[in-house]
Amino acid sequence: MSTDATTATGTGGELPRSAPSALGVDARGVAAFLDAVEAADGVELHSLAVLRSGAVVAEGWWEPYAPDRLHLLYSVSKSFTATALGLAVAEGLVDLDSTVLSHFPELDADVTDERSRSITLRHVAAMASGHRGETIGAASADPTGDVVRGFLRLPPEGEPGTVFAYNQPCTFAIAAVVQRATGGTLTRYLRPRVLDPLGIGETAWLTDAHGREVGFSGLHATTDALAKLGQLHLGRGRWGEEQLLPAEWVDEVGRSHVDTCAAHPDPDWQLGYGYQFWPSRHGYRADGAYGQFALVLPEQDAVVAITGQTVPTQVLLEAVWEHLVPALSGPPLPPDAAAHDAALAARLRGLRLDVPPSSGPVREPEPALLTAAPSSAPATLARVRLERAAAGWSLVLEDGEDRLAAALGDGWRTTGALATSWAWTGPRSLRVDVVFVETPHRLVLELDVAAGTFRGTWRTEPLHAPPLARMRAPRP
Repeated sequence: MSTDATTATGTGGELPRSAPSALGVDARGVAAFLDAVEAADGVELHSLAVLRSGAVVAEGWWEPYAPDRLHLLYSVSKSFTATALGLAVAEGLVDLDSTVLSHFPELDADVTDERSRSITLRHVAAMASGHRGETIGAASADPTGDVVRGFLRLPPEGEPGTVFAYNQPCTFAIAAVVQRATGGTLTRYLRPRVLDPLGIGETAWLTDAHGREVGFSGLHATTDALAKLGQLHLGRGRWGEEQLLPAEWVDEVGRSHVDTCAAHPDPDWQLGYGYQFWPSRHGYRADGAYGQFALVLPEQDAVVAITGQTVPTQVLLEAVWEHLVPALSGPPLPPDAAAHDAALAARLRGLRLDVPPSSGPVREPEPALLTAAPSSAPATLARVRLERAAAGWSLVLEDGEDRLAAALGDGWRTTGALATSWAWTGPRSLRVDVVFVETPHRLVLELDVAAGTFRGTWRTEPLHAPPLARMRAPRP
């Protein structure tokens, strides 16, 4: 895939900051939320921003993640795509009730199924194309390489508008329609209308072979961008003195348009589906794989932005409902609220991901060339080297034709888009954790220097399965 990376040129400024208690937020509840997620199995946060009345009252990044780092947002990308759709509708460039096919007249002779021909933008915005399951594999296999053609040539099992299925080509179709109607990428369309006014800086989005941003995933942006997307929706499209999005569109995106009860076992996914946003027990949310969230909480006048590497995302949401929502709901504050504010701020400044535990004698490594053991991940990573130079030790990953080098040292050491931490696990065995800091993912390498082999394991498997050199924000 190729890329489109852009940088803000307009103004939007920083979000204001406030002590929690100054805006009626109980810092003890935020601390209890941190306690809960740190104790939960499979929950790993990379960043947290809590906003009340438009101001940040708590924020933190787990080292080696950092405020200025882009982070792969996975399906939060869909909510930015929906924002572009809402703007295009408001500007009269597209009609929500037009069929997808009408925007691609060159496909008219290829699409013969009547249900396929009747799928509208409104249907795909609500993941209600009539298909009963995910079709991205089949749509991508179209011999022309055109996902839109492949999608429209798959006859839906049900009537469009009546059946929910979380189906990536629905969002891809939205993105393709908007990009055709506007004559550029989603980012270029959003930049002057939303991204610059919000003060959102660099973003990067994966594109397909035709140069189209894929829409359903692949957007890399900062936690600040995630928080601002939530705040824009909390304000019903208004930002300062400007109405950036029509309030009527914002009202539509967060309410349910189709039933989802049969599609997901967890309660916060059974409340229906909006227009590329999910209704929640409290408010609604932009939602990406492994716990990328922008939670919009109108009753609390609040937004919660989260990035991370979490598999039990329902557990993460339960912690928000149990601890953050009460803390944001104007509880009686204790007399020593300022002290709790200060304690929370200190804790948030010291956040760090766990490092590999040491179980062997600490000593200098030795130069080594290691080959992959059977069933090691990723399958393309054939060799790992430990090398010594004047600047210190480094880890070299030989992945296909790519060679990635990262410094080794105490704690987390960041080299470009890689961060590493290592520990001895035996007399001649090491564990090195490799965090791809512009994605949610961590690769754990167990190095057996005596045997000359290594084994790799993903904490969470990257969904797009790119080469390791592309495990970062895509830039030209």
